[in-house]
Amino acid sequence: MSRGKVPVSHLYICAALAAILGLTFSFGRDVSEATTTLESNPPYAESDLDVRSGLAEPSPEFEATTAQVVVITPGENLSTIFQKQNLPPGDLQRILASGPLADRLHKVYPGHKLTFITEEDDDLVRFVYSSGPLERLIFERSGEAYEVRSEVKTPTIRAAFRHALIKHSLFVAGQRAGLEDPLIMRLEKIFQWDIDFLLDIRTGDEFSILFEELYLDDQLIDTGRILAAQFVNQGELHRAVLYTDSTGIDRFYSPDGESMRKDFLRAPLEFTRISSNFNLKRHHPLFKTSMPHRGIDYAAPVGTPVLAAGDGTVRIASRTHANGNYVVLRHGETFETKYLHLSRIARGIRGGTRVEQGKVIGYVGATGYATGPHLHYEFLVNGVHQNPRTVELPKAKPIPASERSRFEQSTAIILAQLDNHLSGQQVLAAR
Repeated sequence: MSRGKVPVSHLYICAALAAILGLTFSFGRDVSEATTTLESNPPYAESDLDVRSGLAEPSPEFEATTAQVVVITPGENLSTIFQKQNLPPGDLQRILASGPLADRLHKVYPGHKLTFITEEDDDLVRFVYSSGPLERLIFERSGEAYEVRSEVKTPTIRAAFRHALIKHSLFVAGQRAGLEDPLIMRLEKIFQWDIDFLLDIRTGDEFSILFEELYLDDQLIDTGRILAAQFVNQGELHRAVLYTDSTGIDRFYSPDGESMRKDFLRAPLEFTRISSNFNLKRHHPLFKTSMPHRGIDYAAPVGTPVLAAGDGTVRIASRTHANGNYVVLRHGETFETKYLHLSRIARGIRGGTRVEQGKVIGYVGATGYATGPHLHYEFLVNGVHQNPRTVELPKAKPIPASERSRFEQSTAIILAQLDNHLSGQQVLAAR
């Protein structure tokens, strides 16, 4: 063998080694790249999907799909969200045209969840809309169109009880008892005809509440209806129980069958304080003279909704130099209420309009002779001004005679549950 030449056998050995090494490096590189792809863009990452609700389980007919979950934020709509997902407008149009169920997509709200499932070519194969954990709409691609179906889950309902002693405020006491603010507000609304929750609440007042909790797969997802409640205000006991009548309507009654809903609200808005009481000998702050104040001034921020104190008809919805924007409601032949100094009158409120108790008729302002934002509220009985806070309001309507027997049987069970919990609470308090 001459110097400088490599034997042919050696060349074969080198070629074989190179092939082996090449396969090794190639295999390692492929595995590394595949791992990176899965970690950066997982098809069904638990962090992105509501696994319990099954918002985006894989479809067997669609392969190599990826899912993206979007929670709607304030100011967003479906059009802008589809653009952010780089989806063509035609997809949204076909989804909206998929059937009557799709009409619900015209009203989506912050907090609602959208799930987009796409194939490798970025085609949208499934779209899921969920307004909560119990129901979802599933839009499945079928050729060039989408088919929609609704899936509803039934939660398990369990009764829960809470008791709270008020030391500072109703809301602080409720929160310490483990109640969410919306439930506390619903409790307040039950007793709003009997208790002024801004002016009448005292340290030492207490309340108890029996309500529904909704569970899905043993996880608490929401609170349901209030079943019964008790409120002790300045030593006076108030009790309410839920009754579903024979037509399926829920209403609250006292245990003896008197409706908790009175003909008039004590205060037609949520206010911060009373800036001027009913006083027929008041010294007017603007005119510096003794002038009767035939109503109550409720101080509240500009724009606070003003509610109709009772069912009635709009007699006047207008503006004057002194009253500013104002509304007068007529309630039958006996009662009349007036709402002055509004920043504006609500849309649709005009003379002759029928309104129900609690309907927004205007918004707090400082128009007319007003020194600051407030609602001036007047209550008239047979044309004579009365103090809205102390006037004797019409008695609540009792349970109809046709429902009496059914009412007593239904509510006896609920009230017995409440009493059992209260007995247990008293035992705990005595220890």
